[in-house]
Amino acid sequence: MKVKHVNVTEVGPRDGFQSEKTILKTEDKIKIINNLIKAGFPRIEVSSFVSPKAIPQLSDAELILNKVNRSPNTILAALVPNARGALRAVESKIDEIVVFLSASESHNKKNVNRSVKDSLLGFKEIADIAGKNNTPIQGDIATAFGCPFEGNISSKKLADISKEYKEMGFRGVTLGDTTGMATPPVVTQAINAIRDKVPDFEITLHFHNTRGIGLANVMTGLDQGISNYESCFGGMGGCPFAPNATGNICTEDLIYLLHEMDIKTGIDLAQTISIAQNVENLVGHRLPGQVMRAGHRLLSYSMDDVPTAIGA
Repeated sequence: MKVKHVNVTEVGPRDGFQSEKTILKTEDKIKIINNLIKAGFPRIEVSSFVSPKAIPQLSDAELILNKVNRSPNTILAALVPNARGALRAVESKIDEIVVFLSASESHNKKNVNRSVKDSLLGFKEIADIAGKNNTPIQGDIATAFGCPFEGNISSKKLADISKEYKEMGFRGVTLGDTTGMATPPVVTQAINAIRDKVPDFEITLHFHNTRGIGLANVMTGLDQGISNYESCFGGMGGCPFAPNATGNICTEDLIYLLHEMDIKTGIDLAQTISIAQNVENLVGHRLPGQVMRAGHRLLSYSMDDVPTAIGA
């Protein structure tokens, strides 16, 4: 199943920034989101409508959505944890609501202090609010490919949750590799299980690079015909409730890979690299992205700028 075009969602303004200890200025976040829109991203996760006390970094969600330069070509999405957050989101005219739970009971308890069943019950209230306001919902499943407390996650459970998402009217499901435990066989099994149970439900893949095979998992997804991926500028991100978890797959690295495979994204790689470099300056520490440092494959240099070996 040849994928010719991939939709890349940039999650940095939410997933990346929420991991930073230093609170970024709202105006800097707005500039970054505006630049992402200019670069051609079809979807951006701009923030989360959680309690400002829980994540102070994301307390400016309403302000961002009020001031950002919206485009009909870019969906602005935000995470919503409960009905109160959903009301805030629709009042801010969010384009899309994202809800999330963990596939594993133990991680869901750590992450949102609820059972999986209770999370699903809460989503029905959010779905009702979204439906009344004609706002689409995307359902995320964290720890989809493994849990640090329970180990392997049953692909049947992923399919069962996906079915419940569809029955609530969600647009699609995102499988999140929160702990970086995904491997190509595990990814394939999860995709097939969902397709078997909910054949017409859109799947998005969200990988972390904890064990260095994030892009290998993307290749597996492409082989399976998946055309929706989430990533983060500079490879930022992580999860405080997943031991030794590192950042997301890097947006620039992903786009570079896709373009080299002649897969279209509609995103300007040079602009994306510039955004990542700017973010690195703002957060004040080195980011793990590689293409943001090396540049594209055919980047040329003057021979005068490179020393010549001495001797034979």
